[in-house]
Amino acid sequence: MLINMAKLLAVANKYNFAVPAFNTPTSMILRGVMDTCERLQAPVIIAVHPDELAFAGDSFIQMIRVEAAKTKVPVVINLDHGPSFESCIHAIGVGYTAVMFDGSMLPLEENIAMTKKVVEAAHAADVSVEGELGTIGTADTYGEAGSKKIIYTEVQDAVRFVKETGCDTLAIAIGTAHGLYPKDVTPHLVLDRLKEIKAAVNVPLVLHGGSGNPDEEIAESVKLGINKINISSDIKDPFYRKCREILKDEHLREPGDIYPQCMKAMNAVIEHKIRLFNDQDKVKHYYE
Repeated sequence: MLINMAKLLAVANKYNFAVPAFNTPTSMILRGVMDTCERLQAPVIIAVHPDELAFAGDSFIQMIRVEAAKTKVPVVINLDHGPSFESCIHAIGVGYTAVMFDGSMLPLEENIAMTKKVVEAAHAADVSVEGELGTIGTADTYGEAGSKKIIYTEVQDAVRFVKETGCDTLAIAIGTAHGLYPKDVTPHLVLDRLKEIKAAVNVPLVLHGGSGNPDEEIAESVKLGINKINISSDIKDPFYRKCREILKDEHLREPGDIYPQCMKAMNAVIEHKIRLFNDQDKVKHYYE
């Protein structure tokens, strides 16, 4: 069942769970995500970043739409970190059901103005919009970009941003980073700030950079009101580690001999995240 983000997260907010947004740039990862979500009856967000879309091609979004139409699992196709108004309009045109405009590095006034412009265009097409306030850090030098310095979301800015933009969801900065953390680094979330923002705004809240944070903090953030958590590195890493291991056998060349084991390694992490976010067995709430 293909829906937009506003409808998906309204249920998550009501029943106090978080829906994982898995970055999905290939058909193999898509199949692993969908198979696991079907088995666990877990609503899901298929996130495709502009760089991933450039690699996969616009037609990949139609593939996701076909998969979503075949299942009773609620599915959102989300543009992850759209850098411009034009990128969001392009995403709407090729079939996304939600877009994120990332104006977090802009001055507040400009971020509000640009997000509002995206909202006006997207809502006309029944597409939801996620905005972002504050900056997500960068844990390593590979993959999605982040800021060298985390700027935490201010409560008063969040209230103003939601009111003036009309956004459907808000990504907040409370101490996460994109990528995988070095082994000697343990990140920590500022959960008190999350409590304050949750109490002050009336839209579902989003946590970016969810890979690598301690499970207990992530679980607590869900209890405190996070309804969407983005996961990219944590599922790609086991997939391609297993891929490199398998391809040591130089005789293998058929996809059916290579990728199933990679998907199995990835699916174990997907299941862990679904259960950590309390997302399992929640499909039933969308049919009540």
